[in-house]
Amino acid sequence: MVAFGTTAMVGPRRWGEIARLAEQSGFESVWVPEHLIMPVKMTGEPNSPHAGEPPISASTPAYDPWVQIATMAAQTTTLRFGTNVYNIGLRHPFITARALTTVDVVSGGRIEFGIGASWLSQEWQAMQLPFETRGRRVDETIRIIQRLFTEEVIEHDGEFFRFQPVGFLPKPVQQPWPPMLIGGDSPAAMRRAALLGDGWIPMQQSPETLPHNLERIHKMRREAGRNGPFQVTVSARVNSIEDVRRYEEAGATRLLVTPFTSPREAADGFRRFAEEIIAKL
Repeated sequence: MVAFGTTAMVGPRRWGEIARLAEQSGFESVWVPEHLIMPVKMTGEPNSPHAGEPPISASTPAYDPWVQIATMAAQTTTLRFGTNVYNIGLRHPFITARALTTVDVVSGGRIEFGIGASWLSQEWQAMQLPFETRGRRVDETIRIIQRLFTEEVIEHDGEFFRFQPVGFLPKPVQQPWPPMLIGGDSPAAMRRAALLGDGWIPMQQSPETLPHNLERIHKMRREAGRNGPFQVTVSARVNSIEDVRRYEEAGATRLLVTPFTSPREAADGFRRFAEEIIAKL
């Protein structure tokens, strides 16, 4: 499957246009980025909170992903939508579950839920949450949301969340829940993908490195008795059918590509990619 990798460069006035172009060109899905707040001072980069130049700054625009997806879903019929990736640990699980189930219902079950544990410590500081325990908080949040989506009544007494018996309706269209795809290349992210996720969104994998790391994930899944479908969504530079085949052979099930460098070039970029790549798949 080929997907439009990011709407980061696209402003709200063109969301509908981009979604329609992607659908008409044969793309399987469109993926949106997510950050809750942009601290003025920030350090780190994806997969490493302690090194490198951040890929974003305080001047980087950010939009609510659910509003963005709902806007695009209203103007399409078959196109799927994903988050790449949603910082699930920054919200109470009730808030995320309500937004996710609403957009899944509104779109008719066309949502892929990409989940991140986050690399940006200053974003957690701004939310007055401890960055050091984010992994355990993310795991607990995922488990609560999965229970909300599948059980009639749940109550919970955990490390980070405690609540009395609650009901949750409506349930998502996709059962048991919209596919939950775990982002990141760290051992913790791969373990989370294997034990809690329905797929993996690595950030820094090539056709050469992907098979070995996928086997690590599949081994953990087998040991945990998990044998359901598992998606592998990889960002890729695709210039030919051969590039697509290399990623497929390495184990990727979806490629995130960006066939243009400016929204003004979107129509030509989608058309060219559809003719040169998608039509030949």
